[in-house]
Order: sequence, then structure tokens, then C-alpha cells
Amino acid sequence: EKLLKRMSSLWKMREEMQISLNQEANTTQSFEDYVALRKVMIKLEYQRMLLLLREEEQLHLEALEREAKEICEQLKESVFRMTQQRETLKEMYREMMEMCHKPDVELLQVRKEGQTDLAQMQKPQPVNPELPSWPVSGFLHMLNNFRVNNVLSQTTTVHHAILDDASVLFEDDHPGGSRQPWGGACAVSWGVWAFTSGRHYWELDVALSSSWVLGVCKSIFTRDTSISIGAEEAFFLCSTKVNSQYILSTTSPRLVQFVKRPLGRIGVFLDYDNGTVSFYDVFRSSLIYSFLPSAFSSPLIPFLCLKSP
Repeated sequence: EKLLKRMSSLWKMREEMQISLNQEANTTQSFEDYVALRKVMIKLEYQRMLLLLREEEQLHLEALEREAKEICEQLKESVFRMTQQRETLKEMYREMMEMCHKPDVELLQVRKEGQTDLAQMQKPQPVNPELPSWPVSGFLHMLNNFRVNNVLSQTTTVHHAILDDASVLFEDDHPGGSRQPWGGACAVSWGVWAFTSGRHYWELDVALSSSWVLGVCKSIFTRDTSISIGAEEAFFLCSTKVNSQYILSTTSPRLVQFVKRPLGRIGVFLDYDNGTVSFYDVFRSSLIYSFLPSAFSSPLIPFLCLKSP
């Protein structure tokens, strides 16, 4: 009887196990079918995203073309107005030269009228060729997959920050446009360790400074009150003062950026393996500039220089 009871229990357990086995087998097949379906759905979703991004890209390029055309027309019109005024001034100067030999009474009358004409004449204002910043959908979310924190671990205060080839770190406070090394108190920060491979993204805040330089470089040399950056493999985005205006530019070689100057956080994306460095306006979710691919040959150090307000 004990054997029969035990055999009955075992048979019941076997039957229950068979049911569970059948269910698990069905679940396995359902799961495999679902995974195959899921792959199709994901592929279609990425295709849809690519299609939407291509449409956005086309709209972006068309908007850029329209805006650039309008700004070019404004620049041409400004050149035309300035040319006209230059010729008018030239003619006025010629007439005054002729008047120099006339009698004193007539000369004084001409001088008075000439002053009135000059007072009424307004100097044409130059056009600021600045393109709008168009957002790129989803790029910040994608870049955050490569987010690294605390990339700047060394900080010092210097009075001179100089790039070896003297193409950046300048301000222009002189009427003749002469350039002087970027002086004054500067807070300089850089990384102790450098990047030698992989993709890395970090953000830097420039809201409290109007003049700044940031990016990556190969070498940094510090002295008592100055810092020097090697020009070789130095990829910088700069906000510098030129003729009382702040200009956004990049180095290697120096190139003015005709986009809105970022006033908050700036994203830096280093793709070491593909040899690219890109800068992004985080607030506007837009691209500022991306260096063309080049093969890096040395470790690259994160860098930030903020000029005191």
C-alpha cells in the first residue's frame, strides 16, 4: 500500500511536470516568435526614425539655404550702401578741395553747409551674418550614452593663456584692431588623465564668462602666472573679443562661426576612434561645429579657460 501510494504521488507529480513542460515549451516557442516579431518592429521603428530624421535634415538644409540667401542679400545691399556713401563722401571731399581757393566769405558759408550735411549723414551699420540655431531631434539623448563626469580635475588661475601658434586666446581692445595676448585673470581647468580611445561626451558651463576657450588638446605647459597650449592637435571653440564685439570661432585653423553664441552649457563630444571633435549648444539642442575627421596620434586632454568677468 505504501508503494502504491508513493507510485501514485510520483505519477501525479509526473503528470503535473508534463503539463508544466508543455506550458514551458509553448512559452519558449511564443517567446522565440515574439523576439522575431520584436526585431521586425525595432527595424521598422529605426527606419521610421531615419525617415523622420531625413525629412528633418531636408527641412534643416532648406531653411539654412533660405536664411543664408537672405543674409547674403542683406550683405550685398550693405556693401552697395557703403559704396554709395563712400562715393558721396569722396565727391564732397573733392568739392571742398575746390572751395579752398574761393574768397573767405564764400568759403565760410560752404564750410557751414558742409558741416550740416555731415551731421545729417548716418554711417551704415554693418550686417551681422548670424544663422539661427536649429535643434537636432534626439541628439542630446544619444550623446548622453557616452557621458563622462568630472573630466576637469586640475584648476589654476593665470594671467596669460597663449596658444603656441598665436591663433587663439586673443582679445582686441585697441582701435587699430591690433591683437594682444589674452591677459587678465583666467581660470584654467584641464584633465589629469587623457582620452586615448572610444567615445566621450561632457558638458561645460560658460554662463558666467563672456570670453572663454574649451575643447581638447595634446599638451599643456604651466608656468608661474601663465599657461601655454601646444598648437598641434588642439581643437578649441573660443569666444573672444574683437573690436568690442564677442566673436565665436574655432581653431586649427581659425574659423569664425556665424551662429548664435552659446550662453549656457556647451557639450563636447570626442570620438577618438573616428578622429572627430564636435561642439553643441545644449540649451538650443543644436550643433555649433564639428571638426572634419582626422587620425589622432596622441592622448587628448579636456581643457577649459574662463576669463574673469
